[in-house]
Amino acid sequence: MTIDAGTINLGTMRSETISSGAISPGTTGSEQPLVLLAAGGTGGHIFPAEALAEELMRRGYSLALVTDRRGMGYGGALGRVTVYPIRAGGLAGRGMAGVVRSGMKLAWGTVEAFRLLRRLRPAVVVGFGGYASVPTMVAAVVTRTPTVIHEQNAVLGRTNRILASRVSRIATSFPRVEHLPVKAAPAKATISCTGMPIRPGGLAMSAAPYEKIREGGPIHLLVLGGSQGARVLSEVVPAALCRLPETLRGRLHVSQQCRPEDLDAVTQGYRNTGITTDLQSFFHDVPERLAKSHLVIARAGASTVAELTAVGRPAILVPYPHATDDHQTANAHAIAETGAAWTMPQEGFTPETLSARLQSLLEMPTMLNKAADCALKAGRPDATLCLADMVLSLCQAAREVA
Repeated sequence: MTIDAGTINLGTMRSETISSGAISPGTTGSEQPLVLLAAGGTGGHIFPAEALAEELMRRGYSLALVTDRRGMGYGGALGRVTVYPIRAGGLAGRGMAGVVRSGMKLAWGTVEAFRLLRRLRPAVVVGFGGYASVPTMVAAVVTRTPTVIHEQNAVLGRTNRILASRVSRIATSFPRVEHLPVKAAPAKATISCTGMPIRPGGLAMSAAPYEKIREGGPIHLLVLGGSQGARVLSEVVPAALCRLPETLRGRLHVSQQCRPEDLDAVTQGYRNTGITTDLQSFFHDVPERLAKSHLVIARAGASTVAELTAVGRPAILVPYPHATDDHQTANAHAIAETGAAWTMPQEGFTPETLSARLQSLLEMPTMLNKAADCALKAGRPDATLCLADMVLSLCQAAREVA
């Protein structure tokens, strides 16, 4: 069974198929140690991998990424590393046929991963979760390559749960993480709360001070629903804001991310309300908008929560109720406990309840000021540095053993 070597061009990213052959341990043909990143193809897994890649390249290390086809369309720092697509599939397929197909993909992906590790001989393998990371992390554990897994959420993901008792290091984004086993790793392993790495744009805004609401002055509200927007926010937020007193509506400047198919309806919802709006299906400048905002309404994905706290902005969080293991609710509660946010479950997220909550907050801005302070204290702008230090300590240990 062979896989032909070759190169395909996908945007700005370099992609190579997996072939046999080996080079010296921990290198890519140069004297720089190689760190291999493994991540599922969604933004929640790819974004922290991108942040770590940026920092490791700054320190002179070589990088490569293993992901699925979905993860090959991202740019940034990952556009400058070699990307290896790998077969992967969750075992939660529909029916027995789905389970069999997914199992076959995982088995084939694991064979590919073993060949890749034999060829690249990385110094450390870092997994960020997602099914695409399973084959690579399993191969790394079996070959006794030093390993790190990073958990983005306040609930240990199913992929990381499989690996937690076998890897060298575990890094978490939250101080408390559900489903971490009592003995999470071998005796020599450590579990550290490094925080959630965020991209450089978010870090650049971490020093921006929170501009308090002035009496009679403008109020900047940012509404985010993840990379694809959230229909419930498109339906509820405009209707809630319309219920506010006219004196408040006239001060509102709303930036709202909507699904493309919802833009017309949301635009109509704000018509004749006196509210200034900027409605788009995607914001390319989220960190800048975060820095300018007085209050954010958003889902509770790990990247969103990390950027909110890094910049230090108060938020109303509406967890996505169908997230795996309800991890967004756990994320939201973890931040709400610090005083930085208010959680509103989606089943109770109505125009009436949101309007009442907003009016109480906007008419008592001292509550927002306090929440902004709490958010900043809860933030980990050093998360990328801490995770990089963990990874490189393993690199150093491996070189000393060699």
